Amino acid sequence: MAEKDVIIGLEVHVQLNKLNSKLFCGCSTGYHDSPPNTHTCPVCLGLPGTLPVVNRRAVEYAIRVALALNCAIQGETLFYRKNYYYPDLPKAFQITQYDFPLGLGGAILIRGEDGEEKRIRITRVHMEEDPGRLVHAGTIDRAKYSMVDYNRCGMALLEVVTEPDLRSPKEARAFLDKLRNILEYLDVFDGNLEGAMRIDSNISLVGGERAEIKNISSHKGVEKALAYEITRQRSARRRGVAQVQETRHYDELRGITVTIRTKEEAHDYRYFPEPDLVPMRIADWVPRVEAELPELPDAKRERFVVDYDIADDHAKSLTSEIRVANFYELVAKRASPRLAAVWIADVLKGELNYRDATIDRFSPGHMVEILDMIEKGKITEKGAVEVIRTILDHGGDPAGVVEAKGLARAEDDAVMEAVRAAVEECAQAVADYRSGNEKAINFIVGMVMKRTRGRADPGEANRLVKEALDGAGGA
Repeated sequence: MAEKDVIIGLEVHVQLNKLNSKLFCGCSTGYHDSPPNTHTCPVCLGLPGTLPVVNRRAVEYAIRVALALNCAIQGETLFYRKNYYYPDLPKAFQITQYDFPLGLGGAILIRGEDGEEKRIRITRVHMEEDPGRLVHAGTIDRAKYSMVDYNRCGMALLEVVTEPDLRSPKEARAFLDKLRNILEYLDVFDGNLEGAMRIDSNISLVGGERAEIKNISSHKGVEKALAYEITRQRSARRRGVAQVQETRHYDELRGITVTIRTKEEAHDYRYFPEPDLVPMRIADWVPRVEAELPELPDAKRERFVVDYDIADDHAKSLTSEIRVANFYELVAKRASPRLAAVWIADVLKGELNYRDATIDRFSPGHMVEILDMIEKGKITEKGAVEVIRTILDHGGDPAGVVEAKGLARAEDDAVMEAVRAAVEECAQAVADYRSGNEKAINFIVGMVMKRTRGRADPGEANRLVKEALDGAGGA
């Protein structure tokens, strides 16, 4: 549940990795499977005499994201130098945006702890270049040495900064899930790549000093880091230990945060306009970019409810990933939309999550075939689940799996024979049912399902057993 004394804000760094080249140079963005320090050039390494050139497509992607987050796009934007020394920053400054960010304001709607929609305000959206990557020989606070890889140095980053509107680790994770969903709809990044989204979490207790937890690489990590930090800060307050504004690191192996340094203020970075880049007047770009925006998750969810007549919860589940939404629409064109919604949202997604697999692992055509079998009574719901599991684990097609595993729905005569045999075998359960214990019928139905190897429809089996008991001298 939301915690009244907890205040959380996020700074989310999104790598625009669907570009062909970096933000200010021509180096390829496809570095993820390459050896360290092989995707660099004099510009992204900041060698003397080099000049940056802005990647226009990166700016258009940034505008696309800011519009999707309902931000007001600034007519003119400007890059600054943020000066600080760190081994992963070869120039000893980072080109970023300061007083003139690309987008201001905006909001994302999430489902809060109380189940109601909650509006999380966006402070700003701005562009910057990515630093390199440090690889520590051990944990950050105990490493004997660190290695640096400059391959991602200069990659186009977008920073999304929220207002401190979040009140629990669970809400923070819900926000990140929703943001990632929007970004995938916009097709500006691949969240499965290393470093695609990194999060700084700012957290404090009401009346206390703020701690910033840097560079968390997963949504689950954010949730765990914030939960630990709440406990740590509350414990310190109970013991009367004074807290200072500081920057901390989340150690995933130990599940704790450790202090790195006291928190810097903006003046510590000595911001000044980047002398090698002129201001960008982007007001004229906005109408064209806006016209190219795709249908976004909230709009698609509302359309699914109206066009396909499905429950809002199912629509929300189906639109939580663009690939799942596309999969559903392909199936809904050839099968009952409502039946498809239930089976994709409740069953298929559950089986995929259990296997840590994506929707690409299953064919829309196979889903249509399974739904057709269910509607025509060729297989039971239990049999359909078994078909899905078998295809996910071993491959094949629905018809072949049904035949190979004998999953075809039992004929009426076979079910009736199983009912008669079960009633004869379960004398005690029959007596219990006739004595007023209606739940005893479940045991008999279970025997029918066992005898038919799950090929009988459970509802039909229940009806036939009840008829047999009530019509044979029962109550």
